[in-house]
Amino acid sequence: MILNPLLCLVLASFAPAAWSQDILYDLEHNATSIVGTWSSGSKNVVTGAAFANPANMSFNYPKTTGISYSFSDNGWYEIARYRFNGNGSEPTCITGVIGWVHGHYTLNPNGSITMVPAGDGYQQIQDPCAAESNFIEDYNMTEYYQQWRIFQDPTTGYKLHLFQFDGAPLAPQFQVSTTPNMLPTQQLRNRPTTTESAGNGVKKPSRRSLEKKSNDAGAGHHLAIGLSAAAGMVALSIASLLL
Repeated sequence: MILNPLLCLVLASFAPAAWSQDILYDLEHNATSIVGTWSSGSKNVVTGAAFANPANMSFNYPKTTGISYSFSDNGWYEIARYRFNGNGSEPTCITGVIGWVHGHYTLNPNGSITMVPAGDGYQQIQDPCAAESNFIEDYNMTEYYQQWRIFQDPTTGYKLHLFQFDGAPLAPQFQVSTTPNMLPTQQLRNRPTTTESAGNGVKKPSRRSLEKKSNDAGAGHHLAIGLSAAAGMVALSIASLLL
C-alpha cells in the first residue's frame, strides 16, 4: 500500500485521539476483539521475529506474498507486508516490496483506526527497471483506516476486514492467534541520523543499496525469484492473448 504521507497525516488529524474509547462489538460487524494476530491468504506472512529483524534491517522471506497485522491490548500494532506491484505500461517491470513497521494505534469512536509508527520501520524494494534496483529504506508513515470489521466465517473462523483511508479494502485476514505475535513493543533500532530533502519540505527516507555490498549479496534473492516468477506469469498471459 502506497499512501501520500501528507494526506495520511491530514486525515489522521481529524480522528479523535482515544484508542480505548467504547467500541461496539456485535455479531453483525465486530464479532470479537481486534486484539491478536491476523494474516491473509495462506497465512505465510505473519508478524513477529520470524518475519523481520529490525536490528540489522533484514527479513526472513515468506513462501508467498501477503499481509499480517497484530494488535495488543495496550495500544501497540505491528504490520508485516510482502507483495508485488505491477506496472501497466511496462508489464515486465514488476516491483517487489517487503516491509515491517510497528507503533501505536487508536480505535476511534467513529469506527476508524489511526496507526502512528514508532520510528524504526523499514522496507526493501526491488525494481529491475529502476536505476537503483535493490535497496532498503526507512518506512515510518502514519496510516489511517476508514473502518474495520470482523466477521465469523463458519469455515475459516474470525476474519478481519480493513478499509484504507479512501475506502479501498485490504485482503481479508484470518485470525492466527488471540494473543499478538509481535516483536518487543519498544523502539528496536535507532532513527536515521541523516535524511535528504525532497525539495518540497518533505524528507526522503534514508536508503542503503544492496547491490554493492558483499555481505548483503543474498538479501534480494527471494525477491528476485518472486519477481522472475511474476514476470513469467505476465509473459504467459500476454502470449495466451496473442494465440
